Amino acid sequence: MALLTIQTIKPGGISPSYGAASAGGDKLPLAAANTFLHIKNGSASSITVTVTTQNNQYKGLTVPDRTVTVAASGEQMLGPFDATLHADINQQASIGYSAVATVTAAAFRL
Repeated sequence: MALLTIQTIKPGGISPSYGAASAGGDKLPLAAANTFLHIKNGSASSITVTVTTQNNQYKGLTVPDRTVTVAASGEQMLGPFDATLHADINQQASIGYSAVATVTAAAFRL
């Protein structure tokens, strides 16, 4: 499990850096607001990305894990993430992938 490095988007722009998705999942720091995840799926099949909900009770409602399908050869932006729902005791969200071959991820903050 890898801890993703947050890349801050600045007014002048950034040159984003992507890393291979980890087979055991990744961790996304949520210490600040406006954190996003960008997933690129280079495979011929769709994948599912799951963001674990740590606190699944919110205002009397049960909140499930967030799942997003990324199409074959597609990409998807996820977020922003609410630390109240997704952060563990280390202020990190757990990200899981149904497959990782040719899948890359990057974390961003506005």
